[in-house]
Formats: sequence, C-alpha cells, structure tokens
Amino acid sequence: MNKKQQRRQALIYHTKPQPGKIEVVPTKSYRTQRDLALAYSPGVAIPCQEIDKKVENIYKYTNKGNLVAVISNGTAVLGLGDIGPEASKPVMEGKALLFKIFADIDVFDIEINEKDPKKFIEVVKAIAPTFGGINLEDIKAPEAFEIEDCLKSELDIPLMHDDQHGTAIISCAALINALELANKKISKVKIVISGAGAAAISCTRLYQSFGVEKENIVMLDSKGVIKKSRKNLTPQKAEFATDRNIDTLSEAMEGADVFVGLSQPNIVDQSMLLSMANDPIVFAMANPNPEIDYSLACQTRADIIMATGRSDHPNQVNNVLGFPFIFRGALDVKATKINEAMKMAAVKSLAALAKEPVPEQVNIAYEETKLNFGRDYIIPKPFDPRLIVEIPPSVAKAAIDSGVAREEIKDWEEYKGRLEERLGGHQKILRMIHDRAKSAPKRIVFAEADQLDVIKAAQIIYEEGIGIPVLLGNKEVILNLMDSIDFMDKITIIDPKTDEFKESREEYANAFWESQKRRGKTLYECNSLLRERNYYAAMMVREGEADAMLSGFSRKYPAVVKPIFEVMGKIKGVDRVAATNLMLTKRGMIFLSDTSINVNPTAKELAKIAHMTSKAVKLFGVEPVIALLSYNNFGSSPFPEAKKVSEAVELLHRMHPELIVDGPVQSDFALNNEMLEERFPFSILNKRRVNTLIFPNLDAANITYKIIKELDNTLSIGPILMGLKHPAHILQLGASVDEIVNMSAIAVIDAQEKQKIKYSK
Repeated sequence: MNKKQQRRQALIYHTKPQPGKIEVVPTKSYRTQRDLALAYSPGVAIPCQEIDKKVENIYKYTNKGNLVAVISNGTAVLGLGDIGPEASKPVMEGKALLFKIFADIDVFDIEINEKDPKKFIEVVKAIAPTFGGINLEDIKAPEAFEIEDCLKSELDIPLMHDDQHGTAIISCAALINALELANKKISKVKIVISGAGAAAISCTRLYQSFGVEKENIVMLDSKGVIKKSRKNLTPQKAEFATDRNIDTLSEAMEGADVFVGLSQPNIVDQSMLLSMANDPIVFAMANPNPEIDYSLACQTRADIIMATGRSDHPNQVNNVLGFPFIFRGALDVKATKINEAMKMAAVKSLAALAKEPVPEQVNIAYEETKLNFGRDYIIPKPFDPRLIVEIPPSVAKAAIDSGVAREEIKDWEEYKGRLEERLGGHQKILRMIHDRAKSAPKRIVFAEADQLDVIKAAQIIYEEGIGIPVLLGNKEVILNLMDSIDFMDKITIIDPKTDEFKESREEYANAFWESQKRRGKTLYECNSLLRERNYYAAMMVREGEADAMLSGFSRKYPAVVKPIFEVMGKIKGVDRVAATNLMLTKRGMIFLSDTSINVNPTAKELAKIAHMTSKAVKLFGVEPVIALLSYNNFGSSPFPEAKKVSEAVELLHRMHPELIVDGPVQSDFALNNEMLEERFPFSILNKRRVNTLIFPNLDAANITYKIIKELDNTLSIGPILMGLKHPAHILQLGASVDEIVNMSAIAVIDAQEKQKIKYSK
C-alpha cells in the first residue's frame, strides 16, 4: 500500500460509517415511559441517595467499576511527538477500542489541553470520581514521571502510564523466559538499555525488581552512555548512571548478555552483536523498524534469542498482552492502585503462560504446527484466549494480598468463568482468521471483478497480505474501477472472452471436455462455456493456475454452483457437497449446516454433512460439539422427519465415535445447557457448549441463519462449501466488502489445508 492509498483508507476508516472508533450505548431498557422514569427522573434519585449515604455504592449503581479513562495531553504521540490533545484523540480512541475488545472494559478518552504537569494533575484529580481506573497515555518524559507519581499518591483508583509499565511488564516476562533458555542467572547478567525515556526507565526498574543488579546496567540516551560524570542529568537518568569508563553503544555491547532497545532503528550493527556474550538476548523494540533487522540479527548470531515490537517476527513485545488484563483484574477487586506486586504478578503470569501447552486455535492463527516454549516463543501471542483467564486473576490476587483491594473474590473458578464470558468478541475471531490467511497467502480468482465492491475487497486482500487477487472480467471496466479507488498495484486481469486468452481458453476447454465427454458435452460446447468467467475461474483452480475462487456477488446461487460442481468435482468418498455458515454470535462461533445446497437430505446424507462440518470447525481450532436439530427431542416423535434425524445420529455414533454429537434435539435445548441437563441428563452434550448445529433440511437451516443475521445483527461468514476437490466459495448475492474480504480469508485457509493434504500424500 502506497502512502496515498494508506492515507485515503485510514481517513475513510475513521470517518465511516460514523466518525471515530467508539460510541456509548445503553445497558438498560429504555422502551417505555416506565423505563425512562427509572433511568432518569424521578427514579434516578433513589440510587443518588444511596450513594450519598455510602460513597462505595457508586460501584453498585453506576458503571464506575468497569470504566477507565484514557488520558493524554498529546505531548508524545507515537512517533509524531508533541501534536497536541486534539490530534492525539484518534490514538486515545484506539486505546479505548483495545480495552473493550480484549477485556470488555468501557473507556472514555479524555484529551487535556495542558502541558504544565501541576495543572494537568489538578484536572485529572478533579475528574477522577467518574472512573474506576485511569490509563495515562502519550505524555512526554520527564513530566510523565511527575504526573504519574503524584496521581498515584493522591488518587484511590488504579492508575498506570502504559507507555512505561506496559512495555516493562511484557518485556520483563520475555526476559525471564529468555534467561531460562539461555541458562543465565538474572543477578549476573550484563544489560545494555538503549533509550532513557519513560518506557526505558520503567523497564529497567522492573528488571531490577526481579533481580538485575544496578552495577550490571548500562543505559544510553541520544548523547551516549549515561555516566556519573555527565552534568545536568534528570533524576531518572541519574538513577542509572554508570561509573564505567565507556562512551558509546559499541563499547557497552562488548560482553553484554542482554540488549534492550527502546530508541532508534538500525543503531546496532553486526560487529556489536558479535561482541556480545554467548546466547545473547536482544529485545529490539523500536517501532516500526527495530534497532537491528530481525533477519540480519539471526543470520549474524545463530545462538540469539530475539524479540521485537513487530507482529511479523516471533516474540512480539506488544502492550496489548498487558494493560487490558491488568486493569481487568484491578477493576474486578475495586483496587485503590496498581502497585508493584500487581505488576510483578502480571509478569509472572505471562512468563508462566508461555510454558503451557498452546491451544490449537492459537497454532492455527499463526500457521504453526505446534507452538512450544523456546527461543521463538518466549511470550504468549496476543490472540491467546487464555490471557483473560490467567492474567486478571493473578493481578486480582496480588491486589488482595497486598492490601489494595476493596473487594475480595471468593470463588476463583466462578470468576474465571465470568472472564471467559467476556472473551466473546467477533473481531478477535476475524483477526484469527485473517492472520491465518496472511501466514501463507494464496492466489484467489475473483470471477466478478467488474463490480466496484469486489474490486474494493480485492484491494484490501492484496494490501493486507491476505491473498493474491486475480481479476476476471472486462479489462477496461476493471482498470477504471481500480483507478477510482487508487488501486494502482500490478494485478493480473483476465478477460476470458478476448483473443488475448484464446490459447488458455482452448487448453482449459480441452481439459474440461476430457472429463465431460461421457456426460454429453461436446468440445464445441466446452469451448463456449470457457468464455464464461465462472467456468474459466474454476478451471484455473483445477489446473493449478490459481489456488481458490470466489463468485456469486452479482449472480444467483444456482448459476454459480453449476459450473463449480461440473469443473471441480467432489472429494473421494463424498456423495453430496454441503455448505456451512459461520455465525459470530454473542456466545461465540456457531456453525450452521446445510444452509445452501441440500434441500432434504437423507439420514445418511445428514450424517455425512455433520462429519464434513466437524472437519470445517476444526480448521478454526475449535473442538466441534454437534447437535442434530429437529422439532422433537431424542426420538419423541414417530414421524419420518424425526426418525431421519435419529437414524443420522445413530450412524454418526457408529461410524464416528470420536465425535461429540447428539440428537435429535430441539434448538432451545441444544443451546441451553441447564434445560438439557434437567430434562435429558443422559445426553453427551451436557456440560458442553454446542457450537455446531445440523438442520434437518435446507428450509430450516437457511431461514434460521438469515433470521439470526438480521435480527441480532450477527456477522455471518459463508456459505463455506464442503466436499469439493478444490477451494471454491460462493458469496451471498450483493455481499458487502467486509463479507467478501472474510470469505476470501476462508478461501485462502481452505487452499492452505487442501495443499497440506496434497503434499502429505
């Protein structure tokens, strides 16, 4: 993506469908006059009186307990510097977004037009009663130290300057694990800290809390080594001044065990790296470009353990691993502060989590066979669902043990259950899908590329690295559409009707005829069909000229299905292709089958649909828990429609005993475990969350998924075709740009899996 495109898309993203990235939504009913009378006058006076009697009741009757303020004066925003409070607001809204999606914490972003630390402190103190916690952000040093220290001492709510402590906590967890792998004692290691800003100072202090000796630390700023002989040092820099007679980074690196970079890109060269001790630990955290290039560092030292701030390398030091979960734990016990004990608890929890077996969905998200604790995995990944159930409890326990909690947690397992409920989040699942696709992008043929929304989606797919688009359609139309959205990259464009592609068209026609000549098709007919984009796209995939195809945006489903089925054929052992829709609901992922293909499947076909769906579910790192739905429960009806489902369940139990599947069961019992356990305690679905629903016919499946989608504004991805030899997927008529992008990611994942199977044979 060039700068012009990036600028345009960033501005569109922050403008549409409405300006900004966050909004305030009601949590109570407001539909009737009674509701409004309770929400405001006269009913609102009652909780006011209760809070007036006892101020702690504010946590009981308001959102204070789940509300954090992200506060900045805009003096040190990203790499932009002092750009002021107004210009910092998009960043603060972004922070608010991360709090919400990772830990379900509500945020008001507050930008204060005040650089004077004392005045800034007074403003924050004045508004503090509104909030359960305060996250200071993008405030320049040394003022950041003064502001944080003063507010921590005068406020009775958790407060943290994330630029300092977030980086410190995550990097400290990584350091502990790296030292273990290098077989080095923390009290003995020599550390070089490049940078002397708020983050560097905080990191160094936390490292000391875990045992790093002060005499083993060398810190550098833009003027070189911070020495005791230097004049006019800030108190924070003076704290780490060395008496060693060295001046440069090169001198400091000789014999060092650890390098921590929070400074500038490309300041470490190969000779410096080679001068370090055995098994050097290098945390090059300057963003977007680290102090030394990751590949260069690894080529220079085979024994290196390295982390960066980037997501495209192993061991990303990302603050999102920390601040949402630290505040979550602090808020849940109504802590009066975030103290050293709580930060150290977060460090220990993160370090320990990296040593635990990694959930399959995390392996899938990062296209790993199996992530294991080691040099390329010293801290958890940001998409690890265990973060919210591991870090907040450790922080909360530390708050209780250190005496800063107003409220204790009695049942820790119940608390972890509540935390899991908060995890939900459509966007996390989408990020996992997109990241999985990005790990090994594939060529995607868009058979309807003369449509603006398809072109928009193709641009996103290309620029995000999800896949490599191949555009089919009228070349002039496509180029004009690309020009209209500044999509100027060199993308393959094919118009099967033109003479330019006559040779490939004829080759495909001959290959297609070979598979169809005993099914009544003539070579002439095949040549004619290959002028149609869906046939041409399908043949491209079949012949290995592309990896997957998408169609269906502008044509009815049957018209798109027919060429795909004819060209691609079914996987051996599959009698009927089926389709599933992934619904991203409030309760998490739910798969619905068959939503598009089979009108009234037999018992045998239902069983095969369920089995194929189970394989699709596993692609997302989820263990399928399958309910076969009916209007009856467990054979209570004698009618053939119900018996069909019972027979399908019997077949599945006999042929695939490894599957967690049961039925026939009504949909409310399938989704309500308490109801199911009370009435049908024998079902193997008890104490499990059903995530896969198999419907008895097309009517039931299609109607259900569209009702869910429209009534609850649930995001749907699909239909995902199952049982084809090659990756092909069909869009809903008039699909949105986001839906096309999501289906493209699914198509890439499908291609990845089919390639694995092919090469494994």
